[in-house]
Amino acid sequence: MPQPSKEPCKKEACDIQACLSKNNFMPQRCRKVIEQLQSCCEKCEYKSTHCASVSGLLKQITKKEQIQQTKLKSAKQG
Repeated sequence: MPQPSKEPCKKEACDIQACLSKNNFMPQRCRKVIEQLQSCCEKCEYKSTHCASVSGLLKQITKKEQIQQTKLKSAKQG
């Protein structure tokens, strides 16, 4: 039986790096793996060095989505 990692959420953090590399570092394209890291961090009560970046990535996604929605609304009205 494999031993639990001393550093929780390492796999999820590595998955994010791989996804970002494949997707031109656009976090909105990696939402699923970012949410997986967030879930892992919640389970380990954020007691992992890999959890520090989650909130920043989620803020980037949310901000970009808000900008896109604003542009869509403007385009529909114009």
